[in-house]
Amino acid sequence: MQKRAENGFGKRVKTMLAADVRRAFTTPLLYIMIGCALVAPILILVMTAMMDGTTSTDVNGNVTTMEGFKNVWQIISSVAGGTATGTETDAAMGGMSLTAMCNINLVYFAVAVFVCLFISEEFRSGYAKNLFAVRAKKTDYVFSKTVIGCIAGAGMIVAFFIGSMIGGGIAGISFGLAELGVNVGEVALCLLTKVLLVSVFIAIFVLMSVIAKQKAWLSILLSLGVGMFLFMMIPMMTPLNGTMMNVLLCLAGGGMFTVGLGVVSVKILQKTALV
Repeated sequence: MQKRAENGFGKRVKTMLAADVRRAFTTPLLYIMIGCALVAPILILVMTAMMDGTTSTDVNGNVTTMEGFKNVWQIISSVAGGTATGTETDAAMGGMSLTAMCNINLVYFAVAVFVCLFISEEFRSGYAKNLFAVRAKKTDYVFSKTVIGCIAGAGMIVAFFIGSMIGGGIAGISFGLAELGVNVGEVALCLLTKVLLVSVFIAIFVLMSVIAKQKAWLSILLSLGVGMFLFMMIPMMTPLNGTMMNVLLCLAGGGMFTVGLGVVSVKILQKTALV
């Protein structure tokens, strides 16, 4: 009997994941978001390179000088520690400079839009209600949506990285890692932490989506609002000079948020109406 139950659980999860993967990869939404993640860094790097050094004067006579990216890797993350340049230090400390805000961390908000639209469409169309009507488990549903969100997030991060390399080449910005005091291994760990940290945000976005259900605008608003509280922790958790400690912290944080908020999401689905 126990073996049959285990097989039933595995079959349910496999079936739901297969359906979600098919829906995600056969609808334009995922490709649109990945395309945006690819194009965004190209536009950011080219435009900031064009505006670098330009000045503006406000009504009080204060002069502001626009500072662009000096190194392509700055759009990937900031350098932790005292060796960072002024721009990178701003980012690490949660500064509001242009280069501190317009970087790969914007992908986390793009993932919020994808998850919220993906889930809200299921409630709006009645697809979710039909799933649960045939005894689909709420736990399987939340687990599947979390996995799909993580896959989408990883794809967007990879797309942003590729776009950054293309944009840096077009803008003629330096690719020198030695200028920032980092090496290839540290950059690889940085990208890994970015991917692992996605699961923290996915758990939040799934929770907000099951709260709002078919109201996509509300789920996006809630997701972005809650995500902003955690946004400033991203540079600290995923520095360009990443280490295995950063990887373990992101892995542990992702696990705790996924399990904890996943349980809350399941409870909400069990206690509230599906329409």
